Amino acid sequence: MKIICIGRNYAEHAKELNNPVPASPVFFMKPDTALLKNGEPFYIPDFSNDVHHELEVVLKISKAGKHIDEAFAGNYFDEIGLGIDFTARDLQETAKSKGLPWEIAKAFDGSAPIGKFVSKTTLTDLSAITFHLEVNGTVRQQGNTADLLFSFDRIIAYVSQFVTLKTGDLVFTGTPAGVAAIAIGDRLKGFLGKECLIDCEVK
Repeated sequence: MKIICIGRNYAEHAKELNNPVPASPVFFMKPDTALLKNGEPFYIPDFSNDVHHELEVVLKISKAGKHIDEAFAGNYFDEIGLGIDFTARDLQETAKSKGLPWEIAKAFDGSAPIGKFVSKTTLTDLSAITFHLEVNGTVRQQGNTADLLFSFDRIIAYVSQFVTLKTGDLVFTGTPAGVAAIAIGDRLKGFLGKECLIDCEVK
């Protein structure tokens, strides 16, 4: 199982970090050791002083495929959930300034909590899914998949040209604006529509 993450897929988020809006999907990967499941707490690593939350809609790949045509990409995922792409922003900024890869800031242990998944058939319109993140009961991020620069199908088609997708792989589809630092004691809850799918405590 691998975790594929799409960066800069919401224009307002790209702007808030002073990043250019990409012409094609930007992706990076996290190892399976980044995964946190079943409400496990997230422990802030001692190598960063500025870890940010990034709530994302997550696709669960349901069958293997490569060189997938965009017209058929929807056949390759059957469940949708939410995940948090925890990012060591200080390490990321240092890496970016030196033209280095971001993995040190993105792929560390525990950096990818996920929650429950729901069948995509329960959602009336995948191109207009509302989701939001609450931190200690206050809304921090709000998103709608209508604002994606690259749709779910485009993401799957694009990534599969380079990396074979396998059953159980997770695709984090990008975060909306509103990312911010977390602190010990924070409680993060992610909602798909009105349903809470992810609940993560920061320690």
